[in-house]
Amino acid sequence: MALFDLPLDELREYRSASTEPGDFDAFWAKTLQETREHELDAVFAPVGTHLSTVEVYDVTFAGYGGHPVKGWLVLPAGATAPLPTVVEYIGYGGGRGLPHTHLLWASAGFAHFVMDTRGQGSGWTNGDTADPVGSAPAQPGHMTRGIEDPETYYYRRVYADAVRAVEAARAHPLTDAARTAVIGTSQGGGIAIAAGGLVPDLVAVAPDVPFLCDFPRATTLTDRDPYREIGRYLKTHRGRTERVRRTLAYFDGVHFAARGRAPALFSAALEDQTCPPSTVFAAFNAWSGDDKRIEVYDFNDHEGGGPHQEAVKLAWLPSHV
Repeated sequence: MALFDLPLDELREYRSASTEPGDFDAFWAKTLQETREHELDAVFAPVGTHLSTVEVYDVTFAGYGGHPVKGWLVLPAGATAPLPTVVEYIGYGGGRGLPHTHLLWASAGFAHFVMDTRGQGSGWTNGDTADPVGSAPAQPGHMTRGIEDPETYYYRRVYADAVRAVEAARAHPLTDAARTAVIGTSQGGGIAIAAGGLVPDLVAVAPDVPFLCDFPRATTLTDRDPYREIGRYLKTHRGRTERVRRTLAYFDGVHFAARGRAPALFSAALEDQTCPPSTVFAAFNAWSGDDKRIEVYDFNDHEGGGPHQEAVKLAWLPSHV
């Protein structure tokens, strides 16, 4: 696919037309207050993996509604002192997978906490976290579950889980709460942006080709899933566009980015039709912290920088933790 979005010089100046709800902060304060009414109850169970360089814990903690959420904590073998910590969120349709697929950050000397995404994990990696909350009729997938009300929207639960994942990671004695970063790719990048806006004391945020940003543009520019799930929903639920747009505004990465203060490293791919580059730049340009940069991959689709971007993060993150 050739370039289809704005030219790069325009991307660097682009601003989203997404309108921030007047009660955005109150909505999220209420959501997190309700979530924290349940004890975190983080449990770390050692796992045998036949790996000699890492130690792995099967984690369970209470997310939104007190619902159990799974994760992995991967530590360098033999660690005895608290480590800088990376909390990672997973791309759309994936789950936490198996421990041996998460060796990079522990190999670099970090504690690595991988959050399972509720209700997902049957697309390209397995997951172990149910979403016990139902919804009104929805388009297949996750994007339209409860989409006509911010209180019931699926990503309200996911973003609250993401904040609790940071709290769960910090609960282990071999993680350093003062040196916690969040990362993710695609959906994971969008969740990382949300966490960056909701957790005020993170030391770094690194979203790659992030999803869940600039909904007004994304839902009308690309016909790829997952954004297209919303279009198909509105195709059959005629006359509900404004109601859906109002809901999505509470979950738009652009508005979380406006609250992000931590150093940030974004990436975008100029041929990305899944998360169009203008939607990524919308969040990057809205990021309120001064210490921010974006890596641009000219001829890549949604794979973005792949291992090249991992190398960039490996060089960038240590200076912030």
